[in-house]
Amino acid sequence: MNFPDAFDPDAGVPMSPDGLGSAPATGPADTPQTRSPSFRLAYLDPDFMLRKDLRPLRFQLELLKPDLILEEHGIDSTVVVFGSARVPNHEDAESAMQAAEAALTGDPENHELKRALAISRRLATHARGYAAARRFGQLAAEFSKANPGRELTIITGGGPGIMEAANRGASESGAQTVGLNIVLPHEQAPNPYLTPELSFQFYYFALRKMHFLMRARALVAFPGGFGTLDELFETLCLIQTGKSRRMPVLLYDSAFWTRLINFEMLVEEGMISPADLDLFQFVDDADEAFQIVADYHLNNPMKRVGRGKV
Repeated sequence: MNFPDAFDPDAGVPMSPDGLGSAPATGPADTPQTRSPSFRLAYLDPDFMLRKDLRPLRFQLELLKPDLILEEHGIDSTVVVFGSARVPNHEDAESAMQAAEAALTGDPENHELKRALAISRRLATHARGYAAARRFGQLAAEFSKANPGRELTIITGGGPGIMEAANRGASESGAQTVGLNIVLPHEQAPNPYLTPELSFQFYYFALRKMHFLMRARALVAFPGGFGTLDELFETLCLIQTGKSRRMPVLLYDSAFWTRLINFEMLVEEGMISPADLDLFQFVDDADEAFQIVADYHLNNPMKRVGRGKV
């Protein structure tokens, strides 16, 4: 974790933590006492800030920083787009498939290469989802231009694949677009279509999830893996239990979702109520999906949420 020096960058003088006054112009004398970690200002001491005991404070910081910045940028209403980071655009899908075919040609009995080719072909079919997510982001941007004061901002996990596509569509149409990246064992760089000032990084999944829903007016889940399923079912559970406000939850690509999850079986087994099936709906067209979101947004005004109910 990097901490800034305690200086006002404009005035070039040391600042107090609250920015209301300045510290002495020169630092203290170099002595064993001043070199001790205990002498560091608490908010500039990474060893102190990263202690287990300070976890509640780090929770608060991860809640406050994005919230304040989003508020400063006038972002009140968002549309959350989830989906696999592995879904390529059409060009990359074709290149990957050709490379897999060439590799198998050189070793036709290799089972791993056969599997790689099969997966590349399946992912190529999902490239249409990339195009749809990009189109959805474009529609959100166009809606925002046509409805000042009622803008809808695309927010994603900030990574590649479907996330990139939705951010891309919005960015290419001139809109602000938000990404909530997460620290992972394998590095995930923010996609290049995020508004730089709205590209955030989280350590705690729980705080990231809160920010997905704090300003959400709808959620669109494209085909994805564990991460997409986690976010989708968390949202459905929160809406089902009244912890989150009711909003459109759209599952894009009905064939994928009905093959993946037998929702009717949950009703038949008594695990959910028949009415719970109304918490979401399937869509197969980006324009249809956005129209559902836009109609809901225009007909159900939402008060400014800030740090209120998610």
